[in-house]
Amino acid sequence: MVSSTQSSLAAGVNPLSIAVVGPDEERRKAVVRALEQSDAAACRGAEHPIAGPLVEEFCSYPYELRDSPKMLEQRFDVVFVDLDSDTEYALDVVESLSLSNAATVMVYSAQADRNLVIRCMRAGAREFLNLPLAPGDIPGALARLSIHDPATRRAKGMGKRLFVFLGAKGACGVTTIASSFAIALAQESGQSTLLIDLGLPLGDAAIQLGMACDYSTANALEDWLRLDGSFLNSLLAEHRSGLRILAAPGEFPRTEPPMEAYRKLLAVARQSFQYVVVDIGTRMDLKDSALFDESAWQYLVTQVGVSELRNANRLITQSFLQRCHRLQVVLNRYTAHALGFDASHVAQALTRPVDWKIPDDSRSGRDAPLAAARLADEDAPIAQAARRMARAACGLPAAGEKKKSFSLFR
Repeated sequence: MVSSTQSSLAAGVNPLSIAVVGPDEERRKAVVRALEQSDAAACRGAEHPIAGPLVEEFCSYPYELRDSPKMLEQRFDVVFVDLDSDTEYALDVVESLSLSNAATVMVYSAQADRNLVIRCMRAGAREFLNLPLAPGDIPGALARLSIHDPATRRAKGMGKRLFVFLGAKGACGVTTIASSFAIALAQESGQSTLLIDLGLPLGDAAIQLGMACDYSTANALEDWLRLDGSFLNSLLAEHRSGLRILAAPGEFPRTEPPMEAYRKLLAVARQSFQYVVVDIGTRMDLKDSALFDESAWQYLVTQVGVSELRNANRLITQSFLQRCHRLQVVLNRYTAHALGFDASHVAQALTRPVDWKIPDDSRSGRDAPLAAARLADEDAPIAQAARRMARAACGLPAAGEKKKSFSLFR
């Protein structure tokens, strides 16, 4: 960070907070000057002084992509990124900021290249500004944003989120919980929500939801080089709740997709949807993917049983030790004192308390039609638990339970 510029502020008005990121000082200063000039022009002739933007300069790109949101820890409303110093890395920075929803990203460049503009838009940039800047470029770009409204800015602060459901052992009920959580998230938040079934080779989220899907993750992962928002959208099915689904394939895949294919799928999904829920079953082969980075929230599903608690303990102490603040432990099919275990015994076995307890609801999941109905039934114990989890996940206050509701958590 090399300097800070602050305009005069009107009382009670929240100014925009803007970062200008670029190693090249001449280009960076040109953007800062344009911001200052547009602010001065807006103030001239105004009956009352208005709050101008707070502009801060960064003379280098983040050293590591995962540090992009941390580097801009003040949660800027807008970030301008220089493309020309290192175009490929700058595009990665744009994508990283867009996925974390840390700010609205704009880019500036002296290159007038149509393909570059397309790549920037796909990476998540909202505006492409050509240098040298014309007098109306900056004011026009800022005028097209809706973040001047403080209420909108607060909502934006919640950010896009990735929720990953992992089972400590097979048959723990990961798919049932992930599917019910995704439905509740779509309904409670009112935001665009996508469920991706990565329980390869034969995941069954679509079956749980009583759906027949024409396309699957195999289509996205096998043709990942041309994957974008439009292509992804063409592969999705829609549940009656409004949840969009990318199902698992019904056949064994011909080849194992590269890790880059998974990265691209998640990147496109997170750009296209406010919330992305991923069911990975017990697939720890994906532990080095974006599913386990610091921006994702993991839900480890286990149940009261010797092998399940042992496996959960291993995962918590060996795989999640450095990111437990993002980890939520879900105890499924919970019955008090099952097998002689109480809450203290379970917490001791896991080395941490359980975050969510899902009551035993044996009727859900035994057959597809009943499971689909129970997942969407607001009075079902699983649906009630999922609704509380979803409201917490998207920052909503806990809703009051209906009369005759099941007591879920202690």
